[in-house]
Amino acid sequence: MSRTTQGTPAVPGPASPPGGPAAAAGPEEARAAFRAGSTAPTSGWAPGCTQVNIISVPRDWAYDVLLFCQRNPRPCPVLDVTDPGETSTVLAPGADLRTDLPAYRVWEDGELVEEPEEVTGRWRNDLVTFLIGCSFTFEWALAGAGVPLRHLEQERNVPMYVTDRPCRPAGQMHGPMVVSMRPVPEELVGTAARITGRMPAVHGAPVHSGDPSRIGIADLGSPDFGDAVDARPGDVPVFWACGVTPQAAVMASRPPFAITHAPGRMFITDVRDERYLVP
Repeated sequence: MSRTTQGTPAVPGPASPPGGPAAAAGPEEARAAFRAGSTAPTSGWAPGCTQVNIISVPRDWAYDVLLFCQRNPRPCPVLDVTDPGETSTVLAPGADLRTDLPAYRVWEDGELVEEPEEVTGRWRNDLVTFLIGCSFTFEWALAGAGVPLRHLEQERNVPMYVTDRPCRPAGQMHGPMVVSMRPVPEELVGTAARITGRMPAVHGAPVHSGDPSRIGIADLGSPDFGDAVDARPGDVPVFWACGVTPQAAVMASRPPFAITHAPGRMFITDVRDERYLVP
């Protein structure tokens, strides 16, 4: 199945709240649910298992993407890169990168042309896939420390915004940094920064907190991707670099073809989060 869309909003649909079916699913069960047609955002799914963003590009664009990620490690921390045409990853042996995400995006010349539930029919033998760390990985650590996750409380996809901070270009690849936002009680902002700072492979510490206009965001109620989230009194908006940044680069750089995940709908790996903790 596929859905052709206009513009850049993420595929709609509620997140699964903590304690629901998603929290009981392991990575294999989660991927099976997505193969069977679930298109839910993956925040809250398969606790303890690392989630990743994906971008697949033709081989002749792969070096520029790799260099772009190397030069911009906060939004684009690479956890694996496949050989051309490969449909699996060492992060989840036996899983299929063409079918095991809730939703995908297909791009032609920088334009979003389709949001299918699987991309088997669109796959090419020259595609190189980059698996990039995702902030959903550290959400369980935040929750364990008492930091609320408002998007899960409200059964929404996490909000994501295009900033005015340019990434360092690489060859043909260029574009702005994208951030995800979570409202955090003011007294817990330092806790959130310390916890996430120990996981640089999944974006690490926040890049900004407080006034969104300082990073070029005019209206928190109108995210570029995902859903708006309601803050509670005393909450501060906290922003982390986001793995949707390569999609903003696709729109700016206009490669002839690319496949990505749909924002908020990640690939869930078999790798435990602890692998990416640093002292």
